[in-house]
Amino acid sequence: MADLNSSNMNLRRLRQSTAIRDLTREISVRTEQFIQPVFVVENINERQKIPGLPGTYRDTTDSLTRQIEADLNNDINKFLLFGVPAQKDDQHFDPGFTAAQIERLKQTFGDDIWIAADVCLCSSTHHGHCGVLDESGQHLLNNVSVEVLAKFALAYAQAGADCVAPSDMMDGRVAAIRKLLVQQQLERTLVMSYSAKFHSRFYGPFRIAAESAPGGTLSDRASYQIDPARPSDALLSARRDATEGADILMVKPGLPYLDVLKTLSNEIQLPWAVYQTSGEYAALSLAIEANLMSPQAIVESWTAFIRAGASIIISYGARHAREWLV
Repeated sequence: MADLNSSNMNLRRLRQSTAIRDLTREISVRTEQFIQPVFVVENINERQKIPGLPGTYRDTTDSLTRQIEADLNNDINKFLLFGVPAQKDDQHFDPGFTAAQIERLKQTFGDDIWIAADVCLCSSTHHGHCGVLDESGQHLLNNVSVEVLAKFALAYAQAGADCVAPSDMMDGRVAAIRKLLVQQQLERTLVMSYSAKFHSRFYGPFRIAAESAPGGTLSDRASYQIDPARPSDALLSARRDATEGADILMVKPGLPYLDVLKTLSNEIQLPWAVYQTSGEYAALSLAIEANLMSPQAIVESWTAFIRAGASIIISYGARHAREWLV
């Protein structure tokens, strides 16, 4: 056995060339591991840029189809779909717009694409919260919200979604969704739970894209998303979702919570996804635009996600992965 205290140790020999670095690399990031978020917005006439997210758009139905064609040509075939309906309501909700987009995309591309549909109410409400508020507007009603969310998940699964992804952080929603899917003989539909979603400041550009900024009397989501200072809460939430039937678990945001991802992926032996949030991606992109970094900084962040235990990366830069992973 080599003497690790030996003065003859030369670690730089394994770093001296591209060839040896490639041969000895412990972590590899592959395009197959990426999911590209996409937004489809009802009643807009042309695609719209999203501040801070270069190359990502609020798409029309037609422009989204063209974008997915381009993504397929770049080896990206997995998508997280966010539907943004024109009609907002705080009590009566209709999943029809997003369900119709899923059905259309699956009819167009079939099994060439894999679609995870985000399940939440934030884009459907006037107040931007992830569920149904009580009459005072100060408290989110958990069980009422779960009932609506489960119906949304069922509608998306019936439309052809390969996966439903509840992002609301209500208690018991994974169990309710799984139960309804099984009852309707859709048990093959995957559930990817935002199980460790933190009350973060890294969501800004997304809230513009999805029309989901929280407002009204309840000004933020601190009462239902995880406190950044309570990582033990993330473990409890993830264990519960795994028990209730989630197939994939997620940590969101990514870079500020690598310690949480490492702990959870060691504790719970399910596939782990990490969501590189809009704020994270925007910060890196702005630095790149200012010539303060290169796109390899984004690749470095992706490597950190895999190193911490993720096997799935949700990133707004997924469609550039083939270009950057060189």
